[in-house]
Amino acid sequence: MANTRFQYVRSFELPDPLLPNTHLVLRIDGHAFHKFSDAHGFQKPNDERALKLMDHAAQTVMEEYPDIVLGFGESDEFSFLFKKSTKLYNRRQSKIVSMLTSLFTSAYVFNWKTHFPDTELKYPPSFDGRVVIYPGRQEIRDYFSWRQADTHINNLYNTTFWALVQGGGMTAREAETRLKGTLSKDKHEILFSNYGINYNGLPERFKKGSVLVREVIQSESPEVANPDRPKGNVNIADISDPAISSQNVQDVIPTKSESKQIAKNKPKRALPNIVRVIHVDIIKEEFWSARPELLDS
Repeated sequence: MANTRFQYVRSFELPDPLLPNTHLVLRIDGHAFHKFSDAHGFQKPNDERALKLMDHAAQTVMEEYPDIVLGFGESDEFSFLFKKSTKLYNRRQSKIVSMLTSLFTSAYVFNWKTHFPDTELKYPPSFDGRVVIYPGRQEIRDYFSWRQADTHINNLYNTTFWALVQGGGMTAREAETRLKGTLSKDKHEILFSNYGINYNGLPERFKKGSVLVREVIQSESPEVANPDRPKGNVNIADISDPAISSQNVQDVIPTKSESKQIAKNKPKRALPNIVRVIHVDIIKEEFWSARPELLDS
């Protein structure tokens, strides 16, 4: 940047680094998506095309930023968990929010035709983003439990609401009045008794949302898994070759302590991984016990 007399204006920029050694969660939300979904004819109560497009955009973000270890999405929102030690953009809040939100938005637009081949994009969608700092593991688990519980509550309500409108011929206002004050069991009863819908049998995507995790690609070839390993088989007869004395062999073979030191100093390779979309319970212990690296990284 040129050093001119105008450079003083940079002093008005405020530093905004996020507290180190804390868990960061970025949540991206669609702006005015009720209007957007109506304008583009999204199916009610759930449009699988729209949900898969959100997953696609989220995968793009996670593939671009390896410091993100977990993603969770429902409806028009997605949350991303960064590893605790991340130094992304020097942990500058404005940089993280602006870069990732803009990438998510552009990926959503870029992949629109893949999921809506027969629907023209009438106007550009927009998303807002925010980063929240959480101090510990329990708060992170509670955050994602909160989002998944919200997924279930919203989906049960919307499924019942649209059953009353589409199957029961009610107006939106009448359906809202009918559902006012009802409990979860009441909505289940309305769906099953009046419309033959077993809520528990609906797709897990709708009830649990989308969970994005990284999975290591397991190589089938030993040589690919260990590229430092010499190719071919070792001929044991070579060791008995007179040209190779026992002293030479001892010089070549490292001692146990030397082997440990070599292994310690050897640079670790980042294993290739893919971002996978699954639809599972993240409130229970099982999910987190199977993936301790999510909270320890």
